[in-house]
Amino acid sequence: ARMFEANAYRDYLELHGLSVQLAEALAEYWHARVRSELGIAAGDPHSMDGMFRTEYQGCRYSLGYPACPDLADRAKITALLEPERIGVHLSEEFQLHPEQSTDAIVTHHPEAGYFNAGGGRTP
Repeated sequence: ARMFEANAYRDYLELHGLSVQLAEALAEYWHARVRSELGIAAGDPHSMDGMFRTEYQGCRYSLGYPACPDLADRAKITALLEPERIGVHLSEEFQLHPEQSTDAIVTHHPEAGYFNAGGGRTP
């Protein structure tokens, strides 16, 4: 906020972009750690391309994306997790604040995948 108010827009945008990407990277790190602790990480791909294609067991579904489009479902998650305990709040538009916050529904069923109605993984 101080950078924005000081008209340091480029610095603000660079810091903002970095912080949003770090939040997403941390979410992916925790998802990998959960897979490891569940003993299912041995099948994780060794290439970044394989990771992008989610060639691993389980999925991390984020609200607002095509697999879980209804942001109003975020209210159910916040009721369970009580993120205000750590300074994260839900807006009337179902957005998390600060913006550098994220949530997800994580599943680890072998057939969990994005956009598959009939089971199994999609290529």
